[in-house]
Amino acid sequence: MADPVETGAEAGGAGMPQLDFSTFPNQIFWLLVTLIVIYLILSRVALPRIGAVLAERSGTITNDIGAAEELKMRAIRAEAAYDKALADARSEAGKIVAQAKSDIQAELDVQIQKADAEIAAQTAESAKAIADIQAGATDAIKVVAKDTAKEIIAAFGGKVDAKTVTAAVTARMKG
Repeated sequence: MADPVETGAEAGGAGMPQLDFSTFPNQIFWLLVTLIVIYLILSRVALPRIGAVLAERSGTITNDIGAAEELKMRAIRAEAAYDKALADARSEAGKIVAQAKSDIQAELDVQIQKADAEIAAQTAESAKAIADIQAGATDAIKVVAKDTAKEIIAAFGGKVDAKTVTAAVTARMKG
């Protein structure tokens, strides 16, 4: 009976043709022809197209970088203009606030002067009214004092002399 496992040389002859040394020169020739054809196709067709795409991309990248630099410069100028406008606006706001404070203070001073004048006038009126009340009260006290003195003297049975009573009350009120 035959051995169930046959070797490759017995089953197919010489084995794999690529490893057969007798076909190496033929394989090397076709390998060189194939490499030359691939080289020619790549160098004449594929590589110029790839080079053109790479050059186009490089140009686009360069243009984009240039545009980005230009936009960056514009942004820097815009930021500087914004900062200047902001500083100017703050300065103007400070001036407006100072002017408003000055106007308010001037109006406040005028109102204070008016209020002081009104208070002084009312104080003068009050002082005059108080003086009138005091004078009226003094006169009323003199009259009451004279009448009381006359009644007291009459109650004790004395003779009432109006001039004497008036002189005595006036002297006593003076101090």
